Amino acid sequence: MENAVFLAFILMLSIFLGFELINKVPATLHTPLMSGSNAISGITLVGALTSAGAEHAVLATILGTVAVAMATINVIGGYMVTDRMLAMFKKKGSAK
Repeated sequence: MENAVFLAFILMLSIFLGFELINKVPATLHTPLMSGSNAISGITLVGALTSAGAEHAVLATILGTVAVAMATINVIGGYMVTDRMLAMFKKKGSAK
C-alpha cells in the first residue's frame, strides 16, 4: 500500500513539474524542443514495436500495440505542431 502512495506522489510531482516547465518555455525555443521530443517519441515507438512483436503473453502484446498507436500519434502530432511553428517564421508571399 505504501508503494502505491509513493508512486502516486511521484506521479503528482512529475505532473506539477512538467506543467511548470512547459509554461516557462518561450515561443522561440518551442520548435527546437519539439524536435527533441519527436526524437524521443521515435525511440519510444521502436521500443513499443519490439514489445508488440516479441510474442510474449497476450497482455504484453496488447499493451505493446496500444503503445505503438500512442507513440505514433505523438510523433505525427509533434511534427504537425513543428510544421505549424515553422510556418509562422516564413514570409507571407513565399510558397510552401
